[in-house]
Amino acid sequence: MSAAFAPSHWPAPSNARGLGDAGWHLGQAVQLRQGDAAMQAMQWVLRRNCSMSPRALLNVYGMLCAVSLAIGSVFWWHGAKGVLPFAGLEALLLGLALLIYARHAGDRETITLAARGLQVEHQCGNRVQCMSFRAEWVSVEPAHSDASLIELSGEGRRIRVGRYLRPELRMALARELRTALRLVRARQPHDDLELGTPR
Repeated sequence: MSAAFAPSHWPAPSNARGLGDAGWHLGQAVQLRQGDAAMQAMQWVLRRNCSMSPRALLNVYGMLCAVSLAIGSVFWWHGAKGVLPFAGLEALLLGLALLIYARHAGDRETITLAARGLQVEHQCGNRVQCMSFRAEWVSVEPAHSDASLIELSGEGRRIRVGRYLRPELRMALARELRTALRLVRARQPHDDLELGTPR
């Protein structure tokens, strides 16, 4: 399944305070394609905040290694033989730490509301957890308090989302999810797959 931006048939959330006049603050209307079929959907993509691209990270690592090994080589040349092995160990440990960082740089949560279903995908490292709900049965509640993770539950299953959002934005996400779910529930079951304004 792939996503592409499409003109929004989703009205701006009217009851979501603090979302601004632009409409949806955290989510966006997308057009999903599955084979030849296309449908309107709402999608929330919550990503880990990474300040460096992989290429920039590799460049910084290369420069740090070059400087550290150059200093170690100067000490080696002047007879301090123990400095260069420690500089190599330092470069190795730094590389390991950056590898762990890079492994989780692409972590994200994707929440997709299409047709009458809500799909949640959580990618953490190389693990991907997917869970699907029927929109009519989904409950959106904070797990413990207003700033805690948001718990989506229904049909005996539950998953927590919002770990890549600042705590003060989690309630805005919960409001948007509730508004979008209300729009889907207001549609008649025989409506087509295009999600629009409620009748």
